[in-house]
Amino acid sequence: MRDGREHFEWPDGRQRCFWANPKNECYVRYHDEEWGRPVHDDGKLFEMLLLECFQAGLSWECVLNKREGFRRAFADFHLEKVCAFTEADVERLMQDDAIIRHRRKIEAAVGNARVFRDIQREYGSFDCYLWRWTEGKTVHECGLTTSPLSDALAKDLKKRGMKFVGSTTIYSYLQAIGVIESHEPGCFLSGTCLSV
Repeated sequence: MRDGREHFEWPDGRQRCFWANPKNECYVRYHDEEWGRPVHDDGKLFEMLLLECFQAGLSWECVLNKREGFRRAFADFHLEKVCAFTEADVERLMQDDAIIRHRRKIEAAVGNARVFRDIQREYGSFDCYLWRWTEGKTVHECGLTTSPLSDALAKDLKKRGMKFVGSTTIYSYLQAIGVIESHEPGCFLSGTCLSV
């Protein structure tokens, strides 16, 4: 035990962040290969934002387990296709048990896609908009769920019309896409994810 949280003995001998569940191969792969690595591709930035907004009030593991269902339901996270979703698509998604069937979150995903596209048009890319908040640098910090950065970004996204983008959700998003690197001290990836 450390800090009151259970830590596991990993078969490969590598220590990981406390939240990585060794019984879920998908979750471990996400920790090892994706989480905290800087992302600059707008398609990936959109995918992760959509998924993070569905996570609000739930566990990330729950959302990650349904990732393929979300990919299919949301047109492979193709921004223009999601922007074109209609009320009929919302009704279709409400019947899809491969995703989280929460009407307000589904409607927010479509609305957020349109705001995401507006930001792309304003800044040239969502990547340019997002990384300007840290001047292109990765912030290294651990043990937080919000910060002045996530507060400010969440406020700006809400002002632009996004929903389910509170500071906690945005902090989690920034961790996922490597704007904030939060691998715990002792994790084999701590300090290895740098801005590119």
